[in-house]
Amino acid sequence: MIISIDWYIGNEFNQFIYSDINRVPHRKIALVLGTSKYIQQSGETYYNAYYAYRVKAAAKLYQAGKIDGILVSGDNSTQFYDEPSQMTQDLINLGVPSEYINQDYAGFRTLDSIVRANKVFGLEDYTIISQKFHCQRALYIAQSKGQNPIAFSASKVQSFAGIKTRLREVLARFKAFLDCKILKTSPKFLGEPETINYRNYNNR
Repeated sequence: MIISIDWYIGNEFNQFIYSDINRVPHRKIALVLGTSKYIQQSGETYYNAYYAYRVKAAAKLYQAGKIDGILVSGDNSTQFYDEPSQMTQDLINLGVPSEYINQDYAGFRTLDSIVRANKVFGLEDYTIISQKFHCQRALYIAQSKGQNPIAFSASKVQSFAGIKTRLREVLARFKAFLDCKILKTSPKFLGEPETINYRNYNNR
């Protein structure tokens, strides 16, 4: 069953994933799914390529006029760990105006980020940004929740770490199936609705 779910999620949602920036339909907002900026391996600290590629993809979409604003969603569980603020600063460094970058500080899991994008930030038709395998799972969750996003795949990571991540993804997809279809899992936090800021906001 685990393998069947992995195959289904890995094949059913590719029609909604774009890799060519010239072919991506315009959406007002992109949701960037968070991950750690740095990773620890064998006692050493390394820059996380998954993180870097997602942030660069978001900046490219904004600069190409494919999106008008960005929602960065990630873990901010302690004062010493803050994915949304890190993504915000790096997007600013890449030329995205700070006023069009919105933060979701309670994106502890992909499910939390997707549900909160709709329930808290009011998004329905938007663009998910992550690596392709992660986009497939995020789209599965989104469609299970009645949403209608598309996705833009950030560059994939070619390394042994990428292989390990793929193996973890098989289990993550099974967990997503359980959360959406069996357990009906809710985000850790919801809260009050928040306003999204984006380019030309007052003219739309």
